[in-house]
Amino acid sequence: MTKKERALEAVRVLRERYPDAICSLQYDKPYELMIATRLSAQCTDARVNLVTPQLFERFPTLESFAEADLAELEEIVKPCGFYKTKAQSIKAAAQRLIKVYGGVLPDTMEELLTLPGIGRKTANLLLGDVYGKPAVVADTHFIRITGRLGLTKHKEPEKVEADLRKLLPPEESSDFCHRVVLFGREICSARKPKCADCPLGGCCPSAEK
Repeated sequence: MTKKERALEAVRVLRERYPDAICSLQYDKPYELMIATRLSAQCTDARVNLVTPQLFERFPTLESFAEADLAELEEIVKPCGFYKTKAQSIKAAAQRLIKVYGGVLPDTMEELLTLPGIGRKTANLLLGDVYGKPAVVADTHFIRITGRLGLTKHKEPEKVEADLRKLLPPEESSDFCHRVVLFGREICSARKPKCADCPLGGCCPSAEK
């Protein structure tokens, strides 16, 4: 199979296995997804989802985040790790959203990358989930699994993103990224992948090894 054929087969199989391709982070407003994603850096989504209910109750508006007492914000997000850096960037991003974008999350990669603490991974997630645009979220699960599938030889997120944009149907790319995360948790784990039970075994060069 060619890389393109393997990618299309992976899209098909994972779409059947995980029809509900949704982000595992819990949020109601677009900026809340931005904040939750910022907290998820080097932290599990499950832990973030334990923290955000209290966080969003205490700071119910974008303005309240922009005006937040930094020490109080740090204390709430502390369980997510790197809390000083994360709290600072969350407050600064809220301030910039209000000052520059009128409180509306921008819908381009270039503009999202101007927000403090926002890299390409988060920007892609926001573009895909909030605006329904083609997006490739190259997180650790995605990099590991697409590498095992032989769809990329790279480990750097930006290079993996570029490789997969060439292979994935644009309209499928964002949902595919969510499905890969679910697949990584259930089957293709980092240490002990369940190759014998893998629905992608027929198109995975790593399974043959």
